[in-house]
Amino acid sequence: MFVRTPRLLLRQGWIEDAPQLARTIEEAIARNTTRMPWPYPLAAAENWLSRDQHAHAPTCLVFARTAGNPRLIGGVGLHPDKHGHELGYWIARPYWGLGFATEAAGALLRAARESLRIDRIHAGHFADNPASGRVLRKLGFRPTGRTERRFSAARGHDVACLLYAEACEEPAMRCLEAA
Repeated sequence: MFVRTPRLLLRQGWIEDAPQLARTIEEAIARNTTRMPWPYPLAAAENWLSRDQHAHAPTCLVFARTAGNPRLIGGVGLHPDKHGHELGYWIARPYWGLGFATEAAGALLRAARESLRIDRIHAGHFADNPASGRVLRKLGFRPTGRTERRFSAARGHDVACLLYAEACEEPAMRCLEAA
């Protein structure tokens, strides 16, 4: 899947991206995800980039479009689970607070709905990462009022995660209700 916005290019990661991916990930990023280990060596990047991708689970690297080569600044994906698909994303620290997470996740959500017909999407964020909650609310997600413990590979233990459901404004769209 390739998606463009005025500032970004989203595409599947290629094995050639591994060195740049490994350099981009730092502990502050990894600790706010469930699956990303810390430290994040080149071998972890290579393993992640060489995994099989599910056709209905788009996962993209996020690149800033520049006059030269695009610059890797993050990742965004939808992961299938028992409730539909869960949205996940990360942005490299130098690009925090610039709207890139909202722009990348919004673009992926639109593409997933239009081309893959994915419409049951939910999300969550660790309680100690309120900036991610602001991104989710900007994307139209609403807090469910539920919290669950989720394992963080980078932290090595369970962390409180606040759960969000997608708020629907179009009657034809199905949304995940608080599970």
